[in-house]
Amino acid sequence: MTEGDTVAPSARTSFDPAEVARFERLGEDWWNPRGAMRALHRLNPVRLAYIRDLAVRSLPAGDAPQTKGQRPLAGLAILDIGCGGGLLTEPLARLGASMTAIDPAPANIEVAKSHAARHGLHIDYRAITAEELAETGSTFDVVLAMEVVEHVTDMPAFVALACSFVRPGGLFVAATLNRSLRSFALAIIGAEYVLGWLPKGTHRWERFVTPEELAAAAGAAGVRIFDRRGAVYDVLLEAWRLSRDLSVNYMVAGRRQ
Repeated sequence: MTEGDTVAPSARTSFDPAEVARFERLGEDWWNPRGAMRALHRLNPVRLAYIRDLAVRSLPAGDAPQTKGQRPLAGLAILDIGCGGGLLTEPLARLGASMTAIDPAPANIEVAKSHAARHGLHIDYRAITAEELAETGSTFDVVLAMEVVEHVTDMPAFVALACSFVRPGGLFVAATLNRSLRSFALAIIGAEYVLGWLPKGTHRWERFVTPEELAAAAGAAGVRIFDRRGAVYDVLLEAWRLSRDLSVNYMVAGRRQ
């Protein structure tokens, strides 16, 4: 794919084709910890631990996996919407989850499939939109929309669709950026233009979503948000950690009633 190419996903999608094309151009750089996605690589351990702990602690008795040790998510079906190159999908599969991962960019899925195959992982990767997956009627124990909602054209519609995949009693987990003055200074000016952690133009501040907006969209779709956690970068430790500060990066978890 050349710089001038564009992706033409299904017309029935809430993803912005320009956003899809931007991430599809990453190719194998998805898995380069020092490349364009290095910020996501650093954030991944915090995201993974948050999802793992929620799943083990929050799912109803009898549904939560009882396996201890290295496969605490065994027995759970998890959907990763907008999986990109599979940076979060793979470690969840290693923890025992049965993973279905979708992305509207075929090149991303090819990168993800190739990387999983090289590491002996069986993951159901599909180059389809969430709207196309909805036609199958599939539901999952946990549905993830991680660093996705700030890239869609209609956030409430996308969240409603994502929540429709959550089985009764299951979990919806999302990570995104708050639309605040601090996020504009740190996530766009700082991360993209000063520090160079992300390619310029990765984010559009007007598409950032406040925790209240995200909770309202999920609630309208029958999923009640019960947990909100910020993620902040500790300069001294050179690592991300969970925080009560929701002003920039944050994650939410909800349950379908």
